[in-house]
Amino acid sequence: MDVTIIRYVQKHLHNGFTDAVFPFFSRLGNAGAVWFLLALYMGLRYRSRNAALMLFCALALSHILSQIIKRAIGRPRPFETYPVDSLLVHRPGGYSCPSGHSSSSFAAATILLAENRRVGAAALILAGLIAFSRIFVFVHYPSDTIFGAFIGVLSALLVLFLCGM
Repeated sequence: MDVTIIRYVQKHLHNGFTDAVFPFFSRLGNAGAVWFLLALYMGLRYRSRNAALMLFCALALSHILSQIIKRAIGRPRPFETYPVDSLLVHRPGGYSCPSGHSSSSFAAATILLAENRRVGAAALILAGLIAFSRIFVFVHYPSDTIFGAFIGVLSALLVLFLCGM
């Protein structure tokens, strides 16, 4: 199923617009940068400091879990298994599963959803776009992004549980 989906995306969804848009979303998720910047902004506001702290903790936990699981699974990236001449993004190192971009994005979106439904809904849309972008730019399989999203949501729920929300 993974290969069927990724081949469909590669064959039918690329055009001038999507080739510009999805690498942008992919870069937004690099190192969880967009989420860390949002957490930093929230931390500067007195009313949202607790949420910012939970966001930082969920991001850290999802990153640690993703890195441990990546090494344990050791799945090669799609562009390594199915070589291509070029990618729309810089070739990432490391293993493919789970997607760290998806993990951090869904960890952040889950915390934000618990804090504010409107902001959280927008964050979920952005998380989905970031996760899909990783399939689009051929650096993750769909199951990598789904597993990453699962790790992110679980990380956030654990942080929320430990913080009493």
